[in-house]
Amino acid sequence: MSQFPSQFEQNRPWSLEYGADDRAVFNFFNAVYAWMFVGLAVTASVAYACSQSPAMLQMIYAGRGVMLVGGLVAFAIAWGVQSAAHRISPTAATMLFLLYAAVVGVLISYVFVIYEMSILISSFVITGGVFGGMSLYGYFTKRDLTSMGSILIMCAWGLLLASVVNIFFASNALSWIITYAVLAVFIGLTAYDTQKLKEMAHATQGDATMAARYAIVGSLHLYVDFINIFLAIARILGSRR
Repeated sequence: MSQFPSQFEQNRPWSLEYGADDRAVFNFFNAVYAWMFVGLAVTASVAYACSQSPAMLQMIYAGRGVMLVGGLVAFAIAWGVQSAAHRISPTAATMLFLLYAAVVGVLISYVFVIYEMSILISSFVITGGVFGGMSLYGYFTKRDLTSMGSILIMCAWGLLLASVVNIFFASNALSWIITYAVLAVFIGLTAYDTQKLKEMAHATQGDATMAARYAIVGSLHLYVDFINIFLAIARILGSRR
């Protein structure tokens, strides 16, 4: 989930300044967003490929086991990248991030089966707009979002637990509550994560290796935000057709 390494938690957001350090911050965010979009491309490619194979879909969705194992694998990768951010090499972090994106692609391959392409395109465009707007807010606001972010992180964990429980209870009402709650929580986390990334960009100036590591960590967080917003919007739009 969206929780950055502890030494950055006490930092406060900087206002946008045009000085010598702007290029380093710009380059950091360029790397973050570039890798995030690479991750999204990997996820989309893997999801589409799986959706074209009835045998693969049968294996993934025939029972709860594969989904649970896949979810645990994705969680372990994300946790590992975040926990080892101080010491993992940028190359290893990148490979793990791409593996994570591929696993997520397998898990959400159903979207190409149950939604029309027009729904997916509309959802992607809306998600991009919402995500971009909240990223800009998180970058430019002078308000410290740490308290809000801590609450949202706890909510995200609660929603994850509720989602796992609902796999077994299959409550449609709870599923819709989770969908709208996920949308709200990850919209907020997008702003929070962007603000933390700005702090990281300033804190890692002069250390190219550390900046590269945290660019991947940041990409992972924003990727998770984007995917969750997209899935929630796709379900909401899909239900209206």
